[in-house]
Amino acid sequence: MSDLKKMYSNILGDSFPMDMTISFGDQSLVYRKKTWKIHLEDGTVDERGVRYGENPDQQAALYELINGNLTLGDCSFIEPGNGLVSSITVEDMLQVGKHPGKINLTDVDNGLNIIKYLANKPAAVILKHNNPCGAAWDNDLATAFNRALRTDRIAAFGGAVIMNRSCDTDTAKLLSENYLEVVCAPDFEEGTLDILAQRKNLRIIKIANIDRLADFESFRFVDFKSLIDGGIIAQQSAVNSIRSINDLQPATGTWKGKEYSCDRQPTSREIDDMIFGWAVEHGVTSNSVLYVKNGCTVGIGTGEQDRVGVAEIAVHKAYIKYADILSFDAYGVGYADLEMAIKEGKKNLSEKEAIDAKVKEDRADLPGSVMISDAFFPFRDGADVGISQGVSAILQAGGSMRDFETIEACNEAEPQVAMMFTGQRSFKH
Repeated sequence: MSDLKKMYSNILGDSFPMDMTISFGDQSLVYRKKTWKIHLEDGTVDERGVRYGENPDQQAALYELINGNLTLGDCSFIEPGNGLVSSITVEDMLQVGKHPGKINLTDVDNGLNIIKYLANKPAAVILKHNNPCGAAWDNDLATAFNRALRTDRIAAFGGAVIMNRSCDTDTAKLLSENYLEVVCAPDFEEGTLDILAQRKNLRIIKIANIDRLADFESFRFVDFKSLIDGGIIAQQSAVNSIRSINDLQPATGTWKGKEYSCDRQPTSREIDDMIFGWAVEHGVTSNSVLYVKNGCTVGIGTGEQDRVGVAEIAVHKAYIKYADILSFDAYGVGYADLEMAIKEGKKNLSEKEAIDAKVKEDRADLPGSVMISDAFFPFRDGADVGISQGVSAILQAGGSMRDFETIEACNEAEPQVAMMFTGQRSFKH
């Protein structure tokens, strides 16, 4: 164990070259490896690249496009000088903390991938292992972050927070109360860095171009997947085209010559949650199902092989996280710590029973939420999971031969459930 801990504390050198050139036909793209000169506490200066890859024994390097661009169908890269993660300078690292590794950078990148669709309001996304564990938007940044945190206080431990507004002192105070790996914002107001500096190992990163993310909404880039035999799959990146109510389609289906449609139409609040939820869905590993309510995630299910399973996992997580935040609010400790304290005789069983009763009564705040699925429901059983928990509306891709089953499930529900189709899926692997 001590050897593993030592591996995590070391900065791994790398064997990657300083420059890389990629040719697409007659187009040449020139990249330069990103390194940063870090001033250490002993007064020396150390030049460092990426700390390490996905694990501490994997070398890694970050490359920035410095010359050329790409014309490949709808794909083009952001012009050099206007970049985001790959353009981070040492001056942008307002506090280095532990030097960033590959996972820190990809968490920030996927956070940007989500909040670029949430520019209309102050928003915060908390990510862990390249998946959002909590996301919210609201009238001010502190409220948005606090709501995202309370969605899943457990997974947020050691996470990365990406915000689309300048960090103010109220938000900084909330951030400093939690153990986080990375905090990223377009700017940090006066006094916030002193507050955040209480967390010595926190990486504080300023990316000014977050203010311009909305300009990059429709950009497609080339996404590379390297295969174990050295092969490469190249694809266009996904673009979220569900940006308003005008992009949604009514839930209709046909079966054996009979037409089916949902009896209830979504409310304006449910439409807003559909738009918000689909933006968050854009950054979630598939198969996935989300539950969102009033501009905040309630439960996030990720990376499951079947749609029923992931719908159930999202429910299960919502119940666990709801119990945890209730316990934290009531007793100052999470639910797992409360259980341990009861075993040690430091807390009474009645305190846990009160939490359990409240979770059961509130059904983890799932009633009235909107269920978001990144692809169609091949059968009604996946939708039935959400309906049984009291969701009031569903957003899914549509296009299954058995859409009529899911429509019937919505119409049979008491109260009836609204449903809309996107006409596109949102897979991410």
